[in-house]
Amino acid sequence: MQILITGANRGIGAALDSVLTARGDTVLGTARSHPEYLPLEVTDPASHQALAERIEGQPIDALVCNAGVYLDKGQNLADGYPAQMWADSFAVNVTGVFLAVQSLLPNLQLSKAPRIAIISSQMASHTRAPGGSYIYRASKAAALNLGRNLATDLAPLGIAVGIYHPGWVQTDMGGGTAEITPEEAARGLVDRIDGLNLETTGCFETWDGRAHPY
Repeated sequence: MQILITGANRGIGAALDSVLTARGDTVLGTARSHPEYLPLEVTDPASHQALAERIEGQPIDALVCNAGVYLDKGQNLADGYPAQMWADSFAVNVTGVFLAVQSLLPNLQLSKAPRIAIISSQMASHTRAPGGSYIYRASKAAALNLGRNLATDLAPLGIAVGIYHPGWVQTDMGGGTAEITPEEAARGLVDRIDGLNLETTGCFETWDGRAHPY
């Protein structure tokens, strides 16, 4: 398969790149600024357009919308969560996902079994409300909602969409005390992507294949 991963230069994205490349897939990874990856600023429509033009005519079998930020960790309700932090977070975690799908739709349509994997979080679920991290939770919930609606609209085009909680992962975002390594998360997510099809489109699942409450 040929797979495009946004935010492939570190964390889960880098682990996905490694796992997929090792098994023989062709990986097109993106990063904001990295010599080994295709340039993409996910918040910038012009950057998405430039990427689309660069890979025009190439089929994408799986688009993995992985790039994300968690800017409000440790913010205080009394005087934190500034408005610009909301805007910046949603620009990456939600708008960036939509722009990637929109700009690369022609490439996905060149595949025989196209699929889109959106990396969300269990923090997107309305069944989990322990408080705090309002911006991250809201943005990942929006990404979940976006994925569910894309699944409906893209099904007639034969494109399946899955939304996934990658686990609590030992990355810069997850911290060193997290439960699983990026490699464990990546291997599980690869299994989820492999199994994604029109019968399972719109699913919200954990990295290890369990259905997650919306």
